[in-house]
Amino acid sequence: MNKWGLLIRFFRKKERTTELIVQAVLQGFRGIDTACQPKHYREELVGEALRILQESHGIKREELFIQTKYTPIGGQDQSQPLPYDPTTPIGEQVRTSFALSQKNLGTGFIDSLLLHSPLDSPEATLEAWQALRQLQQEGKVGLIGISNCYRIRALLALEREAQVNVVQNRWFEGNGWDKDVLDYCNENDIKYQSFWTLTGSPSLLRHPLLQDIALKHQCTPAQAVYAIAQSFGVVPLAGSTSEKHMLDGVRARDLPIEPEDSEIIRQLIWG
Repeated sequence: MNKWGLLIRFFRKKERTTELIVQAVLQGFRGIDTACQPKHYREELVGEALRILQESHGIKREELFIQTKYTPIGGQDQSQPLPYDPTTPIGEQVRTSFALSQKNLGTGFIDSLLLHSPLDSPEATLEAWQALRQLQQEGKVGLIGISNCYRIRALLALEREAQVNVVQNRWFEGNGWDKDVLDYCNENDIKYQSFWTLTGSPSLLRHPLLQDIALKHQCTPAQAVYAIAQSFGVVPLAGSTSEKHMLDGVRARDLPIEPEDSEIIRQLIWG
């Protein structure tokens, strides 16, 4: 599994962002997810964490996978300073947001840049996507992708312009664990990232079959869910402030989940 088999993100953690990211990386996380969206994320505090990790702990920027997002105006709090001028063309908004992300994070290269969601129209979404592709072609971005996108038709429209590298969606019982999009991603070499992996699936965590698998491997139910999700091709995002729960994510990477364990849960959630 690659170094970012599971990402950490701290959504709505505000001033605690720096300490929590430092703690998570020291626990073993190497992937960090954020966004240029002051409403919910403190991207500049992620940058401060990266500085502390390098200067105080010898963990270089190159050892980490950093992912951020361009958030359309509908996802921004317009009572706060915006990361771009919403009256400018969408492509310019993307580039302005990206430049601010570079400044906030203290790095010229971003490993992954996502659209935080589809925009108000397919045409606007495509315009933003083309700007991401241009940044990728310029060597400023590694992977490009989209979050909160649950329609394969929308992914196909993007892929006519450029390969989608990453999809980040809710993977939880409320949407049938997003089976169609996950299958599409697995079939087309797209990294599928999940949020709400634990909080959105309480019945799975409590299910006797999952509990049996956790007991078999002497791990917590949360660790079992993370490990089985990864066996399905899912890259979970974790965001707990608890050291114990952070360790659930880290330890899940090394669990010897067997094919029959995965198949039990596959049949349970998808039939």
